[in-house]
Order: sequence, then C-alpha cells, then structure tokens
Amino acid sequence: MLKELKWGVLFSGAILLWLVIERVAGLHAEHIEYHRYFTSLFAIVAIVIYVLALRDKRASLPNQEMRWAQGFVSGLIIAVVVAVLSPLLQIIAHYLISPNFFANMQAFTISEGMMEPATAREYFSLQSYIIQSVIGALIMGVITSALVAFFLRTKNKDPKRHTT
Repeated sequence: MLKELKWGVLFSGAILLWLVIERVAGLHAEHIEYHRYFTSLFAIVAIVIYVLALRDKRASLPNQEMRWAQGFVSGLIIAVVVAVLSPLLQIIAHYLISPNFFANMQAFTISEGMMEPATAREYFSLQSYIIQSVIGALIMGVITSALVAFFLRTKNKDPKRHTT
C-alpha cells in the first residue's frame, strides 16, 4: 500500500508540474486555443507513470511475479489516491498556478461560439473541475490500470505451481 501511496502522490505532483508548464507556455492565456490539444498529451505522462509504478510493484513481489489482478488492484489504489487528492490539486491549480484560467477559458469559448455564457461559466468553474478531476482520475485510472497490468503481468512459468 505504501508503494501505491507514493506513486499516487508522484502522479499528483506530475499533474501540478504539467499545469505549471501549460501556464508558462501561455496555454492558459494568450495561446489558450491550443490548450485542449496540449493537455491531451498528459495521457502519455500518465501511462508512463503507471508503467513505472506497476513495475515497481512487481519488483517488490516474491520472485517478481505479478498476476494481472495484483497489478490492477495496485493501479486502482493509485487512482483512488489521485482522486482523493484531486480537489486539493484543483484548488492549487486555480488559486495559485493559474488564477485567471476559468475567466480566460470562459471568454475564449464564448468568443468562439463554442458555448453560451451561462454554460461556459458553469463548465469552467472550480466546482465543475473538481468533479471532473475526481471522476476522471477514477475512470482513467481503471482503464490505465487494466491495460498496464495486462502487459506487466508475469506468466506462470511452472504449470504445476499455482499462485493466488
């Protein structure tokens, strides 16, 4: 459980670092039109972190053998840690890292005709982003955990030996 906690905290730190990079790159203001494309690239970072985390977990197991279920559960715990930390991450992101993000995103989507003002205000708000981040952490954590655990599981080399 300590490994999962460590990796959940590291994942959360990576999210904050990514947000700082976005802010410095101008993706929360003058280049906001590119935000949605760049932010999608975080999926690569997320997968790499899950691979490293589950490899770390596998290395700590007896004979470095990990069944799919063990990897999946480990990944789920990481996802829960990230989900629990998500409200705090959103508060840090939108009060400290990029306090004008919501106003800038609302103005952009309204000016581009993507959303009506009321919809933009509702969608680009702290409450909405907290909900989205918690749900997103859980959903993406389940999917990523399932896939990464599948590829990192070890095959039972001795057919007479059954591991549970």
